[in-house]
Amino acid sequence: MPRRTDPVVPVGCLGNADQPAISAGDLLLRPWARTDADTLLAAFSDPAIQHWHARTVDSRPEAVALIGSYQQAWREETAAQWAVAEPGGEVTGRIALRAIDLVQGCAEVAYWVLPAARGRGIAATATKAVSGWAFGIGLHRLELDHSVANLASCRVAEKAGFAYEGTKRGAALHTDGWHDMHLHARISGDA
Repeated sequence: MPRRTDPVVPVGCLGNADQPAISAGDLLLRPWARTDADTLLAAFSDPAIQHWHARTVDSRPEAVALIGSYQQAWREETAAQWAVAEPGGEVTGRIALRAIDLVQGCAEVAYWVLPAARGRGIAATATKAVSGWAFGIGLHRLELDHSVANLASCRVAEKAGFAYEGTKRGAALHTDGWHDMHLHARISGDA
């Protein structure tokens, strides 16, 4: 069935090109590589990351497969996942655009930071950088949601300029039950 509006971002603009690296101050957001599998394995063994994420990674082959799925999602234009690397190349976190919808011009932001790097503003810096990149390619709206119990994620959303829009009741199932979720968003015209 024909659409009455054109896609906000032309289909093919992501998947037909290599995923870019993005500079974010001293940080480099770069596509995940197979050599990062041990970092993913360590991240998903962290109790805090386990608490806030539904997925698990229990072996190096699973981590390699996850990286492969990140690369496939880029080609399919459904998600973009970056490793957050500090000067010297050490990966300290992840930043992602999930559920990319080029037709509607929207995506969801997701992130985590390894324990040794927390409290230094890495997630907020990476979120701002990915937001700038996303708006630069023409996306219109970015959403960020987190459990109302995850106060650190709420601070990241605020520092990255995502306005609080409301609470989604019982919106996400965690290992300890259903969580209400705060919804934050930025649109391309926001300061």
